Amino acid sequence: MLSQLPAFDRFNPTEAQAELDKVLAQNRSELAELLKRESHSWETLIEPLEDTGDRISRVWGPTAHLFSVWSTPEWRAAYNAGLPKVTEYGVELSQNEALYRAYQSIHDSPAFASFSPARKKVVTDALRDFRLAGVALPAKDKERFKAISLRLSELHAKFEEHLMDCVQAWSKHVTDERELDGMTDAAKSAAREKARAKGLEGWLLTLDFPSYDAVISKSTNRALRRELYEAYATRASEQGPHDRKFDNTALMSEILALRDEQAKLLGFSNFAELSLATKMAESPDEVEKFLRDLAIRAKPRAQAELDELRALAREDGIELEVWDTAFYSERLRQRKLGLSDEALRPYFPFPQVVRGMFDLVERLYDVKIEPVGGIPTWHADVTTYALKYRDGETFGIFYLDPYARPATKRGGAWMDECVVRRKLAGGVQIPAAYLVCNFTPPLGGQPALLNHDEVLTLFHEFGHGLHHLLTRVDEASVAGIRGVAWDAVELPSQFMENWAYEPAILKLFAKHWQTGEVMPDAMIEKLRADRQFQTGLATVRQLEFSLFDLLLHRDYDAARGARVQETLDAVRRDVAVMTPPSWNRMPNSFSHIFAGGYAAGYYSYKWAEVLSSDAFAAFEESNFSAETGLRFRDTVLAQGGSREAMELFIAFRGRKPNVDALLRHSGLSAA
Repeated sequence: MLSQLPAFDRFNPTEAQAELDKVLAQNRSELAELLKRESHSWETLIEPLEDTGDRISRVWGPTAHLFSVWSTPEWRAAYNAGLPKVTEYGVELSQNEALYRAYQSIHDSPAFASFSPARKKVVTDALRDFRLAGVALPAKDKERFKAISLRLSELHAKFEEHLMDCVQAWSKHVTDERELDGMTDAAKSAAREKARAKGLEGWLLTLDFPSYDAVISKSTNRALRRELYEAYATRASEQGPHDRKFDNTALMSEILALRDEQAKLLGFSNFAELSLATKMAESPDEVEKFLRDLAIRAKPRAQAELDELRALAREDGIELEVWDTAFYSERLRQRKLGLSDEALRPYFPFPQVVRGMFDLVERLYDVKIEPVGGIPTWHADVTTYALKYRDGETFGIFYLDPYARPATKRGGAWMDECVVRRKLAGGVQIPAAYLVCNFTPPLGGQPALLNHDEVLTLFHEFGHGLHHLLTRVDEASVAGIRGVAWDAVELPSQFMENWAYEPAILKLFAKHWQTGEVMPDAMIEKLRADRQFQTGLATVRQLEFSLFDLLLHRDYDAARGARVQETLDAVRRDVAVMTPPSWNRMPNSFSHIFAGGYAAGYYSYKWAEVLSSDAFAAFEESNFSAETGLRFRDTVLAQGGSREAMELFIAFRGRKPNVDALLRHSGLSAA
């Protein structure tokens, strides 16, 4: 079991590159032999191909992972050297006409009718993906498509690299503690530790999110808030205090042009259409209507919430600016709800939250989660756990890497697969996952204390992890999160967030780290009320990102160029209630769409939130019965991508999703 996992204690960049070259050569040789057969079957083609895919994952997966969590110059070099090789290999496979014909022959064979639904979907998904990769293009167009794919992989990596380098390059050294008035003691301690690590006296502020948030939401020093906001809002751009060598503007223009060209080579009108070919939503226009309908519901609420903030700021003689909103939101939250992050943090010590989350999952899905030793990791902060059936059999492993490391770890939070479940001759290969967050590490002899947003982040990423780990699908191509429509992949993660508001679940882990006191009922009720605090502003912000992404890719015109800022400005006029300064460069750090997998798909967060709220409503309606948990496990989580997302949702819910539960949970009117 443990032999399947990466040997992080022995893994080194030089050997990883050599092993990647070896595996790629071996895979190419084996593919050539497979395609010499006159006839093909599941056993003679697809199973051997899954073996070759597994070999790539075992050497390239850890390299890509370390690029994100331990980005030393050596691992960055290994990643940048390997990326074009892996990309080229992937494009070769996807454009291999003989391989395409082999899959088509399996699809057309009499045996196909007797395939399981999962195997049928593996074959039909593969045929779709071949066509979307340009396998049917004329030779000249196919070569151009390949060149574009290689260039895009390079540009995506460079975009993320610029952002990471920009964040790491900027810091503000503070020597007078009065400049930090309003910041919490914990935040100041973290800043002092950063200064000491650099051999400096005083405090060091940086642009990793915990450090930025500590200033923007708490500091009474308005000039400091503005300075941090400007640095954060102009990351990797031609604006602000940054080195222009990190500017992502040209990269965005080239990425958009190449995506549009690729889509048109395949016969699509635009890249948004190409993106949606593998998603639940049927057309860009359907997505736009969904987003604009939500905007109609949310914008009046958002405007009223902004007016409240402006009124509060005016009490201090201040005309509200964007660098003031988080600060006055926190103050308004305390005034209206008597609630603050700092009042909540003592009740959310990280180890206790983790154990409470595990207790919830054990109850919901009838499993056990236990620490497991003997597994090499990439950092001392990383812990490893096993998921087990009640009889003690291990069926999944995951790594948890919770704390920020500004010098070597990219920001944000994510889940990624380490090993995928698949059936082998000798038994089942169990899945493994990476869960990565960027919380403030423990300081001053106390555990890491989370705010509630960070609790939600942890639950969210573990939801993704459970989708990967609880799968019972034996075919690797559709096991876990593989084969799941992108606009449904956030369903399990957003579903998990709902539990972090439930009183009975909060009482499992929301206990004061010093006294052991369970969070008082009155505080829990305030926390539940806080769920609907400023939901209008939060919703229009997500809609702004989603519409910007959609229109940027749908309406791209090669003759007019990228029009990134122009598109964003138009969207903001339609849905935003507060316009940032003209020097704000949000797109330059929008990794989701320019370096991740969310291009023309950022709407998926809101789309999947409809699904997740409706799914959670089934638990509310059943009074949180155990049967509902097992049914969700078996109809959604266990099935992975083996069936269409809508089919699985209907199997669980008994009908198609509707938006009512989302509107109710977020406090937006259903009218």
